Amino acid sequence: MGGLDRRQALLTVAAGAVGLLAGGAPVLVRAVQPDHAPKTPKARGAAAHGPPPDPSYAHGPLRALQRPAHGLKELSPPAPPTAVALTVDDGPHPTWTPRMLDLLAEFRVRATFSLIGEQVHEYPQLVKRIVADGHQVSDHTMTHPLNLPQLSASKIKTEIGETHDRIAQATGVAPKFFRAPGGNWSTRILDTAAEHGMVSIDWAVDPRDWARPGTGRISKTLLGATAGDILLCHDGGGDRSETIQALRNVIPALQKRGLTFVAL
Repeated sequence: MGGLDRRQALLTVAAGAVGLLAGGAPVLVRAVQPDHAPKTPKARGAAAHGPPPDPSYAHGPLRALQRPAHGLKELSPPAPPTAVALTVDDGPHPTWTPRMLDLLAEFRVRATFSLIGEQVHEYPQLVKRIVADGHQVSDHTMTHPLNLPQLSASKIKTEIGETHDRIAQATGVAPKFFRAPGGNWSTRILDTAAEHGMVSIDWAVDPRDWARPGTGRISKTLLGATAGDILLCHDGGGDRSETIQALRNVIPALQKRGLTFVAL
């Protein structure tokens, strides 16, 4: 089975499996907090044009359908044993997304971009470039509301569903993953993402780069990544020069340690 066909088959299974959430299984719900602040001990830290074709690796359904995935081991089929996944949130941004894409192309790394619907509408060509460069796309709501769990069911559906549709319309590729702003989840959010065929993802390594703590601190946190981790960084929401510079140092360092980067 070809890579694309295999991915489509796996994600079809994922959509059906994640749909089991509708039974009301308990999930982890977090209080509203500053965007991407560390939430639990699981988040370590206080880490040609475009990449080559992806290997046959692709994610399918969560093993445990009661919460978002924080690491690659919670997704199936299993990632390569040396894999880490870089996720890039809050774009697209007219300045920092192209620079991020150029950097990833330089190191032949594929990542997953969590996109905000309003910005997808404003910068559709950047979204098209993300997909054309071989990266994965993820739904990150229309307006990035940190209080998403407290919104009405209809507003949650709009935040998630409209972004899903805008990404699909801009690129011809429907997002298969969803990330809640700030990592704030509820059963209804997970159910709504599943209704759109999306697997919900969180992260394991959070350098808090959104707060611009300095290139050194961002680098130090990201360098703590180990195989199976999902790393959180940003290309939107402000000046991301520190993030770009940190990744310029971190990516080759992790590769030298034998870690490989995969898109979700």
